[in-house]
Amino acid sequence: MTTQDLNAVPAHGSEEEPALSLIYTIGRYDLALRAELKRRLRPLGLTLSEFTTLSVLRARGGLSNAQLARRSMVTPQAMNQVLASLEEKGLVRRQAAPGQDARGHHRARGATLTAEGARRIRQCDAVVQEIEDLSFATIAPAERAALASLLRAGTERLRRGQISVSEL
Repeated sequence: MTTQDLNAVPAHGSEEEPALSLIYTIGRYDLALRAELKRRLRPLGLTLSEFTTLSVLRARGGLSNAQLARRSMVTPQAMNQVLASLEEKGLVRRQAAPGQDARGHHRARGATLTAEGARRIRQCDAVVQEIEDLSFATIAPAERAALASLLRAGTERLRRGQISVSEL
C-alpha cells in the first residue's frame, strides 16, 4: 500500500469508509507513522533507517551488520550503507570482534553508539513520544499498554511462523 492508496481511502467516520480489517488499519497507521517520523527526523539529520538502527544499538550494542539488518528490517547491503552514514556522522563506531583483525570486513565488526549517537537517540525519544501522544491522545495509558502488549504478542506469533528463533 502506498501513500497514494491511503489518500484514496475515505476519511475515518465518513459514510463512504469501507469496513476496514484490523490488519489494513494497522497498515494504514504504519504508513502514516513512517511519513510523520521521516518528516520529524529530517531536522535531526536522520533517516528512518538510521533512527531504527540507533534504537536497536541502544538496546543491544555490538551487533554485527547482519544482526542489525535483521533487527532493523533492511537488507545487509542497506545496513552497510546505514552504518557507513552513521559512522560518518559520528553517531556509531564499528570495532573488530575480540580476536579479529581490526581491518576486518565491516559486516564482521560490531557497532556501538558514540556519546553523540546516544544524545541523538534521546532527542528522537522526544519526537516519538510526541507522535504517540498525538496519535493516541484519547486512549488512557492502561489502554495504550494493553494495545502495545497485544501487538507485541501478535508480532511474536507471526515471527514464530516465519523466522527462526535464532534470527531474532
